[in-house]
Amino acid sequence: MTSSLSLTRNQAKQFLKTLNNPFHKFLSLFQTNVSTPQPLDLCVESASLRHTPHLFEKSPQPDLAQCNGLLFDYSRNNNNKEALNLFLGIHSFGLPVDGSTLSCVLKVCGCLFNVIAGRQVHCQCLKLGLIEDVSVGTSLLDMYMKTENVEDGRRVFDHMRERNVVSWTSLLGGYAQNGMNEEVLELFLTMQMEGIKPNPYTFAAVLGALASEGMVEKGVQVHCLIVKLGFKTVTFVSNSLISMYLRSGMGKDARLVFDGMATKNAVTWNCMISGFVTNGLDFAALETFYDMRLAGVKFTEMTFIPLIKLCSNRKELGFARQLHCRVLKDGFNFDPKIKTALMVAYSKCSEINDAFKLFSTMHEAQNVVSWTAMISGHLQNGEIQEAVKLFCLMNKEGVKPNDFTYSTILTAQPAVSPFQIHAQAIKANYEKSPSVGTAILDAYVKLGNIEEAAKAFEQIDERDIVAWSAMLAGYAQIGDSEGATNIFMQLVKEGIKPNEFTFSSVINACASPTAPFEQGKQFHAWSIKSKLSDALCVCSALITMYAKRGNIDNAYQVFRRQQERDPASWNSMISGYAQHGHAKKALEIFEEMQRENMEMDDITFIGVISACSHAGLVDEGEKYFNVMIEKHRISPTMQLYSCMVDLYSRAGMLDKAMNIINTMPFPAGATVWRTLLAASRVHRHLELGKLAAEQLISLQPQDSAAYVLLSNIYAAAGNWHERRNVRKLMDQRKVKKEAGYSWIEVKNKTHSFLASDHSHPMSYQIYSKLDEIKMRLKDMGYQPDTDHVLQDIADEDKETILSQHSERLAIVFGLIATPPGTALQIVKNLRVCGDCHTVIKLISLIEGRDIVVRDTNRFHHFKAGSCSCGDYW
Repeated sequence: MTSSLSLTRNQAKQFLKTLNNPFHKFLSLFQTNVSTPQPLDLCVESASLRHTPHLFEKSPQPDLAQCNGLLFDYSRNNNNKEALNLFLGIHSFGLPVDGSTLSCVLKVCGCLFNVIAGRQVHCQCLKLGLIEDVSVGTSLLDMYMKTENVEDGRRVFDHMRERNVVSWTSLLGGYAQNGMNEEVLELFLTMQMEGIKPNPYTFAAVLGALASEGMVEKGVQVHCLIVKLGFKTVTFVSNSLISMYLRSGMGKDARLVFDGMATKNAVTWNCMISGFVTNGLDFAALETFYDMRLAGVKFTEMTFIPLIKLCSNRKELGFARQLHCRVLKDGFNFDPKIKTALMVAYSKCSEINDAFKLFSTMHEAQNVVSWTAMISGHLQNGEIQEAVKLFCLMNKEGVKPNDFTYSTILTAQPAVSPFQIHAQAIKANYEKSPSVGTAILDAYVKLGNIEEAAKAFEQIDERDIVAWSAMLAGYAQIGDSEGATNIFMQLVKEGIKPNEFTFSSVINACASPTAPFEQGKQFHAWSIKSKLSDALCVCSALITMYAKRGNIDNAYQVFRRQQERDPASWNSMISGYAQHGHAKKALEIFEEMQRENMEMDDITFIGVISACSHAGLVDEGEKYFNVMIEKHRISPTMQLYSCMVDLYSRAGMLDKAMNIINTMPFPAGATVWRTLLAASRVHRHLELGKLAAEQLISLQPQDSAAYVLLSNIYAAAGNWHERRNVRKLMDQRKVKKEAGYSWIEVKNKTHSFLASDHSHPMSYQIYSKLDEIKMRLKDMGYQPDTDHVLQDIADEDKETILSQHSERLAIVFGLIATPPGTALQIVKNLRVCGDCHTVIKLISLIEGRDIVVRDTNRFHHFKAGSCSCGDYW
């Protein structure tokens, strides 16, 4: 026996050294992890089949049946490399092969994803004239489909003279596997029209495609056909039905199929558990897990993974630990997928150290998925620096990041530079991936770099709705309604269906003061038509948009129509009323929110305290600030402290405002000092104004507001020398004062005005109307308050300057350009002066117009000679 084996091996080696055979030349290239071609040795030494008598040991010239028998054994036991090497030996010895041999080796090529070897076997099929064999053709078709060569697979199918149900099923399965689900349904119908009766495997392929495409209505029809043909008792068909129903969110239908099954295997139970978790039916998933245990079904890896995911979603640390113990007991503790799932669960439960211990035990099993999970876990727990260190270590260890890794690490700003990560992604050829491209553009958006974000957006190969929504959100963030609208229209033009987040982003962009008001209304109507206007994020965006565009009544109507409200909706309504000076209504909404036991955050109290600030409700503001800290355990942020400073400053309680600043747990920011400086200007507190201006200038030396407010304080005190010094300092530092301008929208066109502006085409009519109004105001006893002109000039010149302020020009144009009785809405980029405030009240009376003016602080609603602010702003 030994000499026979040695002779056989030597003969084989000698033959393998002969490289004149082109087929052998090629096959020797794809022997993975084999340093020298020794197919016969591999056959003998295969661990899984070591007890199988080697065909070459029994006979120096084995017959076809022996060769095929061993080849089939290797294939059945998933020893695909050994099977391919065996085929090489068979071919090298010139042994005969038949259709069964080639069918088996084609299956092996498909499993190894080796299309090059598969094509060579295809050539052999043609050479031997076996291509007409239906089993060979079907195997060839299956090989091409498994290696993602769909066109080649279809070409093979089209040239098959004989096709059976297996051929059709392979074609259907191939299309489904490659995501071409619409074609699957079309081919399924064609198959039946040609008189081919589907088998259970056909239905499994079709149901998988229908589930992926969300065509559950067609799936129900297929279910009826399954029942009609008597396949509902086939376990794997029922499993496919359960999967389809659960992936379509139809848990009850899946349960009916499950309960009607006579035989259930582990896949059945796992499918139910996984589907329930995916659909958020956590209790049903746990109940099914318990029943599975009672039924005595052995748990598998796929039993634990969805349950651990459930723990992650619900942050159930105790149950996660119990599952971990069961994993150890059942011997699955070395499974990398289970370990990674446990790492994610511990990370989400804030047990990052336990997650890292698991990660450390993985050793060789550490892969890009586990590294990414660990990086994400550190980021979720606020350990940004640790996440960045892990990312660097991952690269050092030679583990190449994937698209999820890049998408995750890009959220680690400011510890990482989006430019550097972007460069790495380009080098790794990931910048065109939808997930990475979207993360890159989102990172640039957060930096305020919309140009780079737009470039990243254009690079994405297949832009999904997430990428479009992220780009829209970027334009919304900078208030570019035109850019957002263009992106939205491009999205629709390319056939992408907008979702609730898309509408939310574009509506937020329409909240910008420069956006055409009618545009926001149009997108509201579009969202209604798309049946998305009731989505929480859309409602919140609509409330904010209407409130910021001066129509607080419409905002309230949207709020009241909401069937379900989240904290964002409540916060938007409270803030909206606060901006419009309706403190009482804002506090009523807040009290209602409390009665509903809604969760409150710092944004809620920013709106409440701002409402109190605009109405002068100091005691109420103090009360709510204390309630926030003592009852709701919310730590005050810089913005909340700024609201308290504003509350006291507007009421003239500058000492209390300074006390807040001095007792803050962190240095006061620019917003706080700007608030105090503006109050010092109003209340003419020179020393405090100087202090606030110095602090603000040190924080933001290029902000013109600090210099202008300080110079105005000096001017109001009559200290023209110091005022000139401040102006000189601005010139030296090249700080330019922001010009005051106002604009009004008439017939979907925006008209802008500067003070004393004569550039408008209707300038003559505007100034004629302005003179007429001045005469009527004088008849009513109006006297200009020249104290608001902080220049060292004659009173007559001061009156002229006052009369030509930009908001007055915009209002007068509105009176000319719109029919009598039409409400006017003006936006100004600076605070409205006291004299203009008085004049607008009188204009609303004499012209019979409602006038809404939005300045940098708030909305003023003028009607019949009075203002919603009650002259307190």
